[in-house]
Amino acid sequence: MTLCQTYWFGMFTGGSNVTLEYSCKEATTLPQKNLENAKASLEVLVAVLRDQVTITQVTIAHVHDWDVHQKRICQAGAPAKDS
Repeated sequence: MTLCQTYWFGMFTGGSNVTLEYSCKEATTLPQKNLENAKASLEVLVAVLRDQVTITQVTIAHVHDWDVHQKRICQAGAPAKDS
């Protein structure tokens, strides 16, 4: 039995030691598949975060503009309204 015929993989899960046996082909394709899935998931998360950052920046700009408008109204001596 060569190293390429059988690959032993030890994994610690929940405090118990579990040993699984994979063929050489499975032992190389499984981590590659997991990596590809993780990269795809990461791309989706980055897109969501990018959208959230954009929304936050626009909201901050709107609040700033509202504040500037309120200060101009107060400086002109007119009573400020909340809308």
